[in-house]
Amino acid sequence: MRRLLAAALLSAMAAGPAFAQAQPPLRCGVDGTFAPHAFPNLQGGVQGFQIDLFREVARRMGREIVIDSAAFSGLIPALNAGRYDFLCAPTTVTPERAQALLFTEGYIWTELQFGIRRGTPPIRSEEDLRGKTISVNKGTPYEQWVNNNRERLNLTLLAFDSQADAAQAVIQGRAFANLSGNTVVRYSASRTPQYVADWVLPGTRFHWGTPFRQDSGALRNQVEDIIVCMKRDGTIARLSERWFGNAPGEDQAERIVFPGYGVPDMPGYDPTPQNPTCG
Repeated sequence: MRRLLAAALLSAMAAGPAFAQAQPPLRCGVDGTFAPHAFPNLQGGVQGFQIDLFREVARRMGREIVIDSAAFSGLIPALNAGRYDFLCAPTTVTPERAQALLFTEGYIWTELQFGIRRGTPPIRSEEDLRGKTISVNKGTPYEQWVNNNRERLNLTLLAFDSQADAAQAVIQGRAFANLSGNTVVRYSASRTPQYVADWVLPGTRFHWGTPFRQDSGALRNQVEDIIVCMKRDGTIARLSERWFGNAPGEDQAERIVFPGYGVPDMPGYDPTPQNPTCG
């Protein structure tokens, strides 16, 4: 046993600084049913915008990354329990969430949009939703919107563990409309002829950012510095064009560098000027 310990110590000393600086893989969670952000590939893994984005973030940090796929409703509790270092899932930055978590600035905008079955009259206003059943992915701002407006509009909520199931409920006629993020609704419509991207809720543009626990400010800032560099060199814009089908304009979050760390005017925002060293 002593010989084995001595050999291990000699190996560690020979490795020098590289051994001392070795770090465990980053751990993040993602909803693997949220195409085109994250969804299964033919090899049994997960692909999508989020996967490419955070693999590149980890590469620039000199870290390995382990990306777990799970239902979105369980991701934030798992993050708070210490299972993940942060979430790779696109997470809408709301005041309620920002009270409990730290976020990076947004790397893409999201807006709340409805998807309907082909042949259904288009939605023109909230009144067209009155008395209808709306399908959503559990644990999301889409579920929250339906709950907040359930009594006023006499809505029925149909919540699922995956966005794919929520969209399928519309195609099957179990729900009148599916409420989700605009990128996801448009992607589903491009792949499913019976599903149509329809009305965007006015005034619902939000940052999609990366959440961390509140004790992870240094890691949040490090990841945000890399996101800023990826905006400056066009990497996020190129990933956006690849996965969403069109190049984002200069007024889109894929290209805008926001001041400070986090989302301005939200809890957890740090106005310290960014000054990342972009290689």
